[in-house]
Formats: sequence, C-alpha cells, structure tokens
Amino acid sequence: MTRSERAELEKWIDIITEKAASFGLDFYPTHFEVVPDHVIYELGSYGLPARFSHWTFGRDYHRQKTMYEYGMSRIYEIVFNTDPCQAFLLETNSMLAHKFVIAHVLGHNDFFKNNIYFEHTDRNMIEKVRLHGNRIRKYEEEYGPLAVEQFLDAVLSIEEHFDASLTAQFRRKSPEEYEAERRKPQRPTTEFDDLWNLTGETEETPQARPRRIPPEPEKDLLGFLRDHAPELEKWQRDILGMIRDEMLYFIPQMRTKILNEGWASFWHERILTDLDLTPEEHLEFRRMHAAVLSPGSRMSLNPYYVGYNILRDIERRWNGEEDEDYPEEDWQGQKIHRPQGEGLQKIFEVRRDESDVSFLRKYLTQGLVKRLDMYTYKLEEVNGEPVWVVQETDWRKVRDTLLDSMTNFGIPVIMVEDADFRRRGELLLVHSYDGKPLDRNDTARTMKYLFAIWKRPVHLQTVVDDEPTLFTYDGEEFSTEPL
Repeated sequence: MTRSERAELEKWIDIITEKAASFGLDFYPTHFEVVPDHVIYELGSYGLPARFSHWTFGRDYHRQKTMYEYGMSRIYEIVFNTDPCQAFLLETNSMLAHKFVIAHVLGHNDFFKNNIYFEHTDRNMIEKVRLHGNRIRKYEEEYGPLAVEQFLDAVLSIEEHFDASLTAQFRRKSPEEYEAERRKPQRPTTEFDDLWNLTGETEETPQARPRRIPPEPEKDLLGFLRDHAPELEKWQRDILGMIRDEMLYFIPQMRTKILNEGWASFWHERILTDLDLTPEEHLEFRRMHAAVLSPGSRMSLNPYYVGYNILRDIERRWNGEEDEDYPEEDWQGQKIHRPQGEGLQKIFEVRRDESDVSFLRKYLTQGLVKRLDMYTYKLEEVNGEPVWVVQETDWRKVRDTLLDSMTNFGIPVIMVEDADFRRRGELLLVHSYDGKPLDRNDTARTMKYLFAIWKRPVHLQTVVDDEPTLFTYDGEEFSTEPL
C-alpha cells in the first residue's frame, strides 16, 4: 500500500467511525492493520494471534488458502474481541472493500462491547494466548516436541467438552479444596443449632466418603481431567488449563454467531448507504453485500443472511409496518404489541440481551420462515439412488429443528459420572442421549485419546439402536457391551 493509499484509508476510517457513532454504535477504540493474505488465513486458522503451534492449525490454514487461491472463498477481514479491538484488513482489497469491512468491523466491535454474553470475557486474551504459546514452546524444549504434540492431540480431541455456562472468572476448586470440603462436617441450620455439639462431634470429625467423585455428574470434562487425572505431570495439567481458558474465551462467539454476524451486516449496509459513494462504488458495494448475504446451500445456514434478515424484520415491525404474514400472538402466545417508530431502539435492545437461541426463538417468525424459504430435509432412497427431499415446512418445526441443532453448539453432551468406576480408578462418562447416536469411529478415536490422559480404562455409557450400551477402551481394545 502506497503512502497516499494509506492516508486515504486512514481518512475513511475516521469518517466511518464518526458515522457509526452518530448512529448510536458504542465500541472500543479500534486498531486496524493492513496485512497480506497469508496473514489473514493464518489468523483465521489459529483463531487468535501468537497462539501455540499445532498441525491442525496448519491443516486449516492450507485448506483456507487453497479455497482462496481457487476463488472458492475469501476472508476480507479478521476482528478480535479485545480492548482496544484488533482488526486486520486484507491488503489486496479495493478502497471500497476497505470501507465495507471497516463498517462491518465496527458493528462487531459494538456487539463485543455491549452484548451481555461478552461481559465476562478477557479483553486481554491476545496477550494471554501469547504467554500460553511461550509456555508450550518451553515444554517442547524440555520434554520434546513429539511428547507435547501427542498430548495436545489428546486434549484438542475433547477441547469442546467443557461447561459453556462458566465464565472466564470461574475457578474450579483444587483437589485439595475439594477434599477439605468433603471432610468438613455440615452444621445444622435450625433453631437448635446450639445443641449441635451435644453429639460429641468436632470440626475434625470426618464425614463418610461420598460414593462417587464427582458427587454429581459434571460437564466440565477439560477442567475435571486437569484436576483429577491421576498420573498427569504438572506441565500436562497446565496445558489442559490453557486450552480450557482459551475455549472459555470463545464461548460468547459460539453462542451469538448468527446475531453477531447479522448485526455487523445490518450496520455495514446502513453506514455505507449513508456515505457519499460514487455510482461505481455503490455498485461494487451492492455486489459485495449480496455476496455476503447469499442464502447459502441446503446443507449449511449462512449466519449473515439469517441474522441480517431477522434484524431488518424486527426493525420494520417495531416501526409499525403491517404485514399479513405475521401472527397476532408471539412465541409465548401473548398478543403482539405494535409500536410506532421504535425499530432502532428495539434492535439495540436485542443486540444487548439475546443469544442465537433466544434470538431465533423469539424473532424467527412464520413470515420469515416463508420468505427465507427455510425447511427441513432428509435423505431418502428413490429408485435406488439417495435423494435429498423436503421433510418439513411448518414454521414452528423448522424453527425448533434449528434450535435443537444448536443445543450445546451441536456437540454431544458428555458428563463425567464416576472417576472410580468399578472401584478400580477407571473413568465413567455418560452421553446425554437426545435421539442422535454417537459416531462409533469418532467415539473410539476420542476414547483412545482420553485413555492417554487418564492412563486407565475409559468407559462411555450411551444408547445404540435404542439399547443402553457401554463403550470401553482399556488401552488395547475398544469394546461394547449391553447394559
């Protein structure tokens, strides 16, 4: 980029930032950096700058880069939820594309700052991840790259199995604290508390050991393994903790993908429409906008398209525009209030309060399902050939199917049930079966990785063909038995 082009870009950053603020967007200071394509795709594959190295990130990098080189996809920008907000622009973008992306980034920045699901995230995560990367490189020097990579293989196979209800501030009890709490006797909490010591018990009197560890089924598999896997070394527990911290950082993005992308798309259109563009720039802008908001394929849902259209629909409805497609009652059966001129106020409220699940449940209406041509489908055999056919067009069933696919981000819910299964120190996990069976090959591979962490046999209770089944990996064989 030449000096004059950089000066032009800086001028438009100031203009667009001022325009976004005039619309009511409230964002962190934003640092824009123009980088070549290989940096954009490296950031996209690693998820955060300066993250630790692993072969899976390299695989994703080459996949994205190849799709870019063959014209199959393109990333215009990368933006990170930090304060100040960090955004990276592709140096081969036209000046109009830069304007487009700057407005889009400011929409994301406003969302990061104001959506309630982001309020507990670590805004200094880039620096924290850099420290993680340094520690892992130190472990590679001390214990060997192969040992560290193999352990990362095992941890990353279960990186999505943590408790999404946790925040970055949540700290699990240490094993020592857990044991002290277990041994601590419980005082009565009645009006006869003063009679408690008549039994002769003291603070030091231990209580009966609980039947299981954990006392209740626990969803935070990463944290549980870090704290209770019996034979891990200190550096391995540290790596488990680092991966868990990074996954906690990604939770809000996972919860709000549709709303977040819809919000950024809504505002890049509103801001650029209000700028003084040339006819050629306006045509280029509309082409880019249409490409970003393409409906997507049958097999995938474009979050930009769905989120943007729902927000536009909310704005129209709360501005009082009538539409015969809309019911008189909302999703809870309450009569819909028809306000006048409250559209912008309403979408800012939605931006603040909703996740994807609540956003879709409340605002994906019958009219929208029809207009966006949404339906469910299934694979059937027709004349000996597999064919995708429409299964359901009822708007409620379409909405509920979409919501069901978002349960736990589409990841099977696995609970830690017993860390001393069969009184042999073996690990028992339970799959919260919801009608969708586990993939047997993926399950076998993951259980081998779990054995590498737990160092003892691992069991998983699930349902196969409507029958309760126990999968087991003992370090040599993967087996099943009916329950």
